[in-house]
Amino acid sequence: MAGNMELIHAMIAYDFGMPKQIQHFLKVYEFAHLIGNGEGLPENEQKILETAAIVHDIGIRNSLKLYGDSDGKHQEQLGPDEAGRMLEDLEYPAEVISRVKFLVGHHHTYHDITGADYQILVEADFLVNLYEDGESADAALRVRDKLFKTKTGKEILTQMFGLEPEK
Repeated sequence: MAGNMELIHAMIAYDFGMPKQIQHFLKVYEFAHLIGNGEGLPENEQKILETAAIVHDIGIRNSLKLYGDSDGKHQEQLGPDEAGRMLEDLEYPAEVISRVKFLVGHHHTYHDITGADYQILVEADFLVNLYEDGESADAALRVRDKLFKTKTGKEILTQMFGLEPEK
C-alpha cells in the first residue's frame, strides 16, 4: 500500500492545471491532521481522515466537465468512484477505500454526521472554505455555533477569525 505522500502526488497530478484545487486539498489535509491529532483520534481513524481529506474534492474536475460547476452535491455524486479508483491503484486496503468513499460522498452533507472522521473532515473543509470565500467573522461564528463539534476545530476557527470564545 502506498502512503499518503504518494496519494498527495497522485492528487497533484490529477488536479493538473488547477492550482486552487491543489492548494485547497492541501490546506484541508493539514487542518484535518491538526484537528484529528488534537482530538486524539486512533491511528487507523486518523489515517482514514487524512486520506479522505486529500481526495475529498476529487469530483470537481468531472463536475466541471459534466455540469459546468463544482456544486457540492455533484462532488458527492461524482467523487467516490473516482477516489476509489485512485486508492485501488495505490493499493489501499478495502476497508480504508470504503470509508473514504463514504466520506467523499457525504462531505457536503451536514446532518446525520456519523463518526469523528466525518465531523473533522467537515470542519477542516469549512475552515478552508470560509477563508477562501472571504467570509465574515459573523459567518464563521454562525458556522461554529451550528456545525462545529470538536474542541480543536472550534479553537482553530475562533482564533482564525478572531471570534469571542464560546461560553
